Amino acid sequence: MTINRYIIDASSLIRINRENPQDIFEKVWKRLEHLGKEGRLISPKEVLDEITGKDDKLSRWAKKQRKIFKETTQKQVEYVQEILDKYPSIINVRNKYSADPWVVALALELERRPQKTLQDMKNIVVTEEKRRGNRVCIPLICDDLSIESTDILTIFRQEGWKF
Repeated sequence: MTINRYIIDASSLIRINRENPQDIFEKVWKRLEHLGKEGRLISPKEVLDEITGKDDKLSRWAKKQRKIFKETTQKQVEYVQEILDKYPSIINVRNKYSADPWVVALALELERRPQKTLQDMKNIVVTEEKRRGNRVCIPLICDDLSIESTDILTIFRQEGWKF
């Protein structure tokens, strides 16, 4: 049996926060926390940096979820450089933070390193970015690297969550 591991982008966490406030949709957040504790919801530390740029409920929640946010590895640095060499416009120079290449790099590292788990893990990038022609975005890069990507509502469906 294959288990899904989700590499989540800031855009998805921001969408959840906007559409499912923590004080009303507690179950959504508890289930995300549970995925994090299982190691099935992860994100690069750069996403945490992007989210904690504001002092809001999402920022406070993210700071408590340290297990979700993974430290940068040398391999990820190498992958980010490869991504930026091929897709320099993935970084928006007007933004203070740009975690997008780090999300893809974490997924790429997980895909390319030998698996050390008892069960097969399928790595899926979760982002709210949408493909629009040839505009460089996370889904376009994932397609090019043969990494699955989807949005947060699809994850809810895949997990069988109902609220």
